[in-house]
Amino acid sequence: MGLFNAIMGNASEVNIDNVRKEFMPILIDGEQIEKAFRLIKDMFIFTNKRLILVEKQLVGSKAEYVTIPYSSIIRFSKESAGILDLDAELKIWVKDEATPIKKQFGKSSDNINEVYKILGRYTL
Repeated sequence: MGLFNAIMGNASEVNIDNVRKEFMPILIDGEQIEKAFRLIKDMFIFTNKRLILVEKQLVGSKAEYVTIPYSSIIRFSKESAGILDLDAELKIWVKDEATPIKKQFGKSSDNINEVYKILGRYTL
């Protein structure tokens, strides 16, 4: 079901052990990965110190890793899916950036609520 959910735009939780192996080279001393979600090829990785957004190209192997310290997140919102709009949307505003980071989640994805809770835990 994970692949189908990813294709449909639903975020699916990723096995932490697999993520740890991949991200060990960029973690700092004392940093632990707590949760990770995949959205097609992109990922949200929540550590005890920061949020890491991974944006991979659909074609090719190039990836961008964006670190957002929790202290830099000034607000976040979620918009639930509606009858005509089948996607839910998460927005994260970062200090000194006028435009929020936007991520689309599928209508049936409950993981947007999990991501919203995690953001609340670390930023409030």
